Amino acid sequence: MDAGDQIPLPKGIIAVTLPTLNEADNIGQLIREIRAIGTEIHIVVADDDSPDGTAKIVEEIARIDPMVHLLLRTQNKGRGSAGVDAFRRALTLGADYVVEMDADFSHHPKYIPSLLREMQHADVAIGSRLVQGGGEAKRGFIRKYLTILSCAYSRIVLGLPVHDMNSGYRCFRREILESVDWDHFLSTGPSIVHELNYRCFLHGARFAEVPIHFYDRRKGQSKLNLARLAKGFTMVVRLRHLHTKGIV
Repeated sequence: MDAGDQIPLPKGIIAVTLPTLNEADNIGQLIREIRAIGTEIHIVVADDDSPDGTAKIVEEIARIDPMVHLLLRTQNKGRGSAGVDAFRRALTLGADYVVEMDADFSHHPKYIPSLLREMQHADVAIGSRLVQGGGEAKRGFIRKYLTILSCAYSRIVLGLPVHDMNSGYRCFRREILESVDWDHFLSTGPSIVHELNYRCFLHGARFAEVPIHFYDRRKGQSKLNLARLAKGFTMVVRLRHLHTKGIV
């Protein structure tokens, strides 16, 4: 049985947020697969004015589907600020539960119901490659080793009870998102994943991890590179330092 089979969705408003840049090859199919899980699910696409026309595809879908929402971002671009804007929009839609995921099919939509199910006893549910039943498909040993090393480093520095610290596939309860100070986020790139988890942790969030299989993107090119990885390592230390100073 697939992770999403026969798992009822919780009562309440659900929103899925998708920060995007150049995902024209994936976004239409991804939206269709998410909407097939539940017709009551809102989808918020925060697109950084993608040159490949991602926003135009979403705009066309939104014209006929009022549950699809486009945030076209032309300033202050970046994965971090896109994530913040998407979460804020989800909250204004009245979402009780907000799922964030990548738009390249590395995160399969079938796990959304499993993440939502964890909201019965958690404030944050992480789609995890590093718990029993999880894993990575079609990835080399070096990439897998880097994932394990990076996650262990972040977990030790920040002290979070989470194995897959790098996972951007997550579900949040509204109450924990409302406790976060969205006006003072530091991360402009992928380190937003660590920062939001850490801020939730500092506000007493209960964490759970759901096993998932991470897939290499179906189409397009990855935006991850060594510079972004290095910046993420630096941000983890910075977050911990600022917390000791009472700033975060």
